[in-house]
Amino acid sequence: MSEPLHWWPARELAAAIRRRELSAREVMRAHLDRIAEVNDRIRAVVSPLPERDALALADAADRAVAGGDALGPLHGLPTAVKDLMDVRGLPTTHGSLAHAGAPPAAADSVLAARLRAAGALIIGKTNTPEHGLGTLTFNPLFGTTVTPWNPARHAGGSSGGAAAALAAGLLPIADGSDSGGSLRYPAAFCNVVGLRTTPGTVPSGRRGNGWSPHGVLGPMARDSADAALLLSAISGIDPGWPLSWVEDPAALADLEPVDLSAVRLAWSADAGGLEVDAEVRAVHAAARAALEAAGATVVDAEPDFDHADRLWETIEMFEFFAGGGAEVDADPGGYRPDYLRNVEQGRRTTAGDLAEAYARRTELFRSTARLLTGHDALVLPAAPVPPPPAGVEWVAEVDGVAYDRYFRWQRMANRVTATGHPALVTPAGFTPAGLPVGLQVVGRYRGDRRLLALGAAIERRLGHVDRHPPLFTSP
Repeated sequence: MSEPLHWWPARELAAAIRRRELSAREVMRAHLDRIAEVNDRIRAVVSPLPERDALALADAADRAVAGGDALGPLHGLPTAVKDLMDVRGLPTTHGSLAHAGAPPAAADSVLAARLRAAGALIIGKTNTPEHGLGTLTFNPLFGTTVTPWNPARHAGGSSGGAAAALAAGLLPIADGSDSGGSLRYPAAFCNVVGLRTTPGTVPSGRRGNGWSPHGVLGPMARDSADAALLLSAISGIDPGWPLSWVEDPAALADLEPVDLSAVRLAWSADAGGLEVDAEVRAVHAAARAALEAAGATVVDAEPDFDHADRLWETIEMFEFFAGGGAEVDADPGGYRPDYLRNVEQGRRTTAGDLAEAYARRTELFRSTARLLTGHDALVLPAAPVPPPPAGVEWVAEVDGVAYDRYFRWQRMANRVTATGHPALVTPAGFTPAGLPVGLQVVGRYRGDRRLLALGAAIERRLGHVDRHPPLFTSP
């Protein structure tokens, strides 16, 4: 390939390392140089390994290739883990002053262990807002992560460091997590791919309620094929994760071609009447026209979202309390006010509130499942606005409607979370100012592989995944 190594697809890098056409050291060196060149301007990778340690990982990977060892699907690929998950030898700060100066973790999280077992080389963390709060990435420890498409604009969150690192060529693959758009908003704002997986697709070692389908882990990449490769490495049955269900993870990387002329899509312009910026509407409509021109059947349809906002808020706030209440009670200092407010709101949740939310969630799941029996996917905007200015803490108004809480502008994602179905965000196009806009594609429950295959077909048709940010494109 003629492009610099930092722009190569992850699957091409991994294949070249296995064939000994590239060394893992060459790949590592290219990405370390790219991080040194770009990272200070976008603040995506945090708590990096010392360079000598990162190169030592690459040298060990090369010795494994030379020795004929069994190689995992990610062998030799550098990556960084979202700073909510433990990585042995690196601090987990959660983007919070309450965890400033955290010691290096003594053990890997389930996710980090799976990445290492697949051959990935973990060289740092990716930036996140405090405890994953909201869909913009900023915190007092590492600053604001900006989109490489315009450094005056946010990269999204809470997996903003991951998305920005991918878009700028700092990493070939990255992980994220999502309860209210944290994989999807940053993918949209950085022109990359993020998959909110079917619950249980990626095992988690979270404390507390291991039966919850609300927050999930998932892959991020520059296209759906690379996301599928990463997903195949981090999925699988785990005895400590009761929702885990993927019996053959390797099959997730084998995407069968999708003929768009045989695809039937349900199309929602606004997820049940939400506010959407005019430029996003225009890009979304153009994407629809392009898919229809490719032969796809597109019809206006959506599930009943009437109770989605309330049920999502009830469950989200309760999970903030369940996950952080004891820690806040022990020492409330150093936390963002919105985080403390969420914990306290969750503390006030009643049994009746939860019973209603769980019942409504079941109804919405079934409504969505019925819709998708007659359609291959449901398509919506990924976010209601293009990347917002980097100085804001949340988007307070969309299309003339003002919001009173940070998560109101997340409802385009929250409503889909409440359906319980997997959702892929892939590039849809750009505004006249060159800001990326994403397409949110919702697939059938446990249909993650088919959803990624459909994403790959959409990417081939729309043609945006190969574009790189002009300010961050090396000659």
